[in-house]
Amino acid sequence: MAYQVESGTIDGVDVSGLTIAMLANIPGNVTAGNWRVIVFVDANANDDQEKALLEVFSGKAGGPVADFASLIGEIVEVQKVPITFDIAKGLGTFEAGPVRAEIEPLMGATGKQTVLAETAFSTIPGSPAFVARSTSYTADAPKLGISLDLSDRNAIQGDFLFEHAA
Repeated sequence: MAYQVESGTIDGVDVSGLTIAMLANIPGNVTAGNWRVIVFVDANANDDQEKALLEVFSGKAGGPVADFASLIGEIVEVQKVPITFDIAKGLGTFEAGPVRAEIEPLMGATGKQTVLAETAFSTIPGSPAFVARSTSYTADAPKLGISLDLSDRNAIQGDFLFEHAA
């Protein structure tokens, strides 16, 4: 999971252009929680920006992200690494630490790109989720018991506007 901030602030700290990502080991049903994760923070983040991003994405800042963060049982490690996030409309490349993925959009029967909108599955209220396939996905994280080299799996990408006032 990766989140690239196009523009925005967290408690007055500008986090525009930064990315935060997680690699998760999910034991069983995704909604049952108890995930073990490694968090990757953009190497371009200064100390204040890193702290602000971690406050939000660990759930400590509250709001809707806290609901998501409640699924995490343990943050195994936080790594500050260079992150490449060059994905739009379900096409592109992502890289952070030991994780690399390339995705391409799935096309529907009419030849148009497949999108999910206003569905429980899309997880992006008010915005289409671009359904894609990973042409390649690799991850090597012994601390999570993960060593993967996969292709032709599902991927979803989308844009959203997130506003939270404390």
